[in-house]
Amino acid sequence: MAHNINFNEQTGQHSFFSVKEKAWHGLGQVVQDYPTSAEAIKFAGLDYEVVKQDIYTTCYNADGQPMDFTKRIKTHLATMRPDTGEVLGVVGKDYEIIQNRDAFSFFDSIVGGDGIQYETAGALGKGERIFITAKLPGYIKVGREDLIEQYLFLTTSHDGFGSITAAFTPVRIVCNNTLNAALRNHSNSIKIRHTANAKERLEQAHKVMGISNQLSLQLDSIFNRWTKVKVTDPELLRLIQLAMVPNKEVLDNIEKGQYDELSTCFNNMCNSVFEYAMSSPTQQTETTRGTLFGAYNAITGYFQNVRNYKDSEAKLKSLLYGGTAQIRTQKAFHLCTDFLQGELAGLVN
Repeated sequence: MAHNINFNEQTGQHSFFSVKEKAWHGLGQVVQDYPTSAEAIKFAGLDYEVVKQDIYTTCYNADGQPMDFTKRIKTHLATMRPDTGEVLGVVGKDYEIIQNRDAFSFFDSIVGGDGIQYETAGALGKGERIFITAKLPGYIKVGREDLIEQYLFLTTSHDGFGSITAAFTPVRIVCNNTLNAALRNHSNSIKIRHTANAKERLEQAHKVMGISNQLSLQLDSIFNRWTKVKVTDPELLRLIQLAMVPNKEVLDNIEKGQYDELSTCFNNMCNSVFEYAMSSPTQQTETTRGTLFGAYNAITGYFQNVRNYKDSEAKLKSLLYGGTAQIRTQKAFHLCTDFLQGELAGLVN
């Protein structure tokens, strides 16, 4: 299945839920009201335990023939779901399982369970990876027209691959752009290894991130300042090219002004972003049209609303798991900061 949403044959349900919006690939449940964490776990089909089990290997005699007894592997264990019997992965002996309910308790602990709104949650594959998005109270207000909601995104796995990752992700209401703004000298995400103290670190993660206060205040100030900075059409195109550049060779051509040397694929992609900036209704507001904030939103909007992906999972990975979209939008954030400080004068004229 291209969507890779877990299907539980025991319940006959896909492990995904969404509030009000159509569920992923039309699968899972759509609910009308924001659920509590306990309700969200059930709606998303995440109310299962994960356990560690011993792994055994076949023993052979001197002639290379299998013997009637097995040998336990002491260095590794298997993670599995008792409810379905599915093996999720192989992990080291010191690996600590973070149960799905513990991932939800992280969100509840940030605001004391008061005001958090669970938007989506689900499991991929056999249930080895889960993801949760939740909306925090309050908004970032940009100008008079644009409100940016504050979201938390968390993903963790039960297969031994990848860390627990929690990220602050603003989403622009009017066009649902995933901004993934990475502030200089401050990361918008944290990664926690599945070690013996991972659960304790997960519970304290919000204190390290300063998610709901520090980042939102900084973004509010930055974005509102960007709305007052005018960007010409040629400057907009150059910013787009610099943000979308795939390698140093292309960057060198842009810096030399050798635009005829750029590949057709790259030019087409940049033109698509530019067209989105010039024609999308969401880009024609007072705060976006012809502004630095609009230039930034054109790039994030392209990846969210225009670019074609193989499937929804590929889109999710690109936007939130450190993929191309996240890298390019983070680069766009830095470029806009440089533009404001006059550090791109020779490249955008």
